[in-house]
Amino acid sequence: MVQLRPWIAAAAFAAFAFVGISGSNSSLLGLKSAAAQDTFTPMPLDSGFGPMNLSAPAIPPEQIIQRFAAKETEFQDALNHYTYRRTARVDTLDDENKVTGEWYEVDDVVFDPTGRRTEKVVDAPPSTLENGGIMMSPSDLHDIEYGYPFVLTTADLPKYNIKYVGRQKVDELGCYVFDVSPKVIEKHQRYLDGRIWVDSQDLQIVVTDGRMVPDDTKRGQEDLHPPFMTWRQQIDGHYWFPVYTKGEGWLHFAGGYGYMAQDVHIRDVVKYSDYKRFGSTSKIFYGGKEIDNAGKPQNQQPQPPPQK
Repeated sequence: MVQLRPWIAAAAFAAFAFVGISGSNSSLLGLKSAAAQDTFTPMPLDSGFGPMNLSAPAIPPEQIIQRFAAKETEFQDALNHYTYRRTARVDTLDDENKVTGEWYEVDDVVFDPTGRRTEKVVDAPPSTLENGGIMMSPSDLHDIEYGYPFVLTTADLPKYNIKYVGRQKVDELGCYVFDVSPKVIEKHQRYLDGRIWVDSQDLQIVVTDGRMVPDDTKRGQEDLHPPFMTWRQQIDGHYWFPVYTKGEGWLHFAGGYGYMAQDVHIRDVVKYSDYKRFGSTSKIFYGGKEIDNAGKPQNQQPQPPPQK
């Protein structure tokens, strides 16, 4: 999220007040801009998960990483043959946790008549986040579209440091746990800095916890981003699809150069639904074998928190 200059924010607030739209305090999740290396208030990590088993796995972690990256590559290819709906909401909250401003958009990820993958906006009312001097940035929109439903393919492995942490249950699902961080930050690129839980049987990511980096912490042009958690569930009996992302915390804008210091409480929620395989001629492979359109989901699935 980026901060607007005070005179721009005042003009935006006056315009919204004229048409009867309520005000807001705004931006995405928690940060401390007093220090560039400590720019966010993190969410509790793996809250409600089982105890961490720190013993070594039966097979070397390097082999697990290569195997789950191969499965993630298959999943990414399969996902490219599905349509689905994405409902994203970013709310600013006051001291009583009441919503003061909102950005909301519903998009259908579909295919056009030529078979090209595209996004169709279904609902996008005017944002009221500007009331508090904050607005969505291009990197926020990129994170919602690509970062939150994080996929770690074989091609992406060289970009990351991946450290085996242990084994842990997510509800009743046994998982390998890895910390993931970018090796190098390249210009105009976004990376996950956080933790992933990989199903020990299907070798696919089922939970992602972290944030997308980098932030821009330069005074007067701060672009700050939230920590988040994304849950996946088995949709087709083979692959684990993103179903829910949630984050909540504070953004701390340092101000300066015509900008005011500002702390903003944010909650963001993204829901993914209505997954459907596109086209009767498309082929999807799982474990090297072609799979059909129907699958039987397993009973053991990580459950996201109550959806609001």
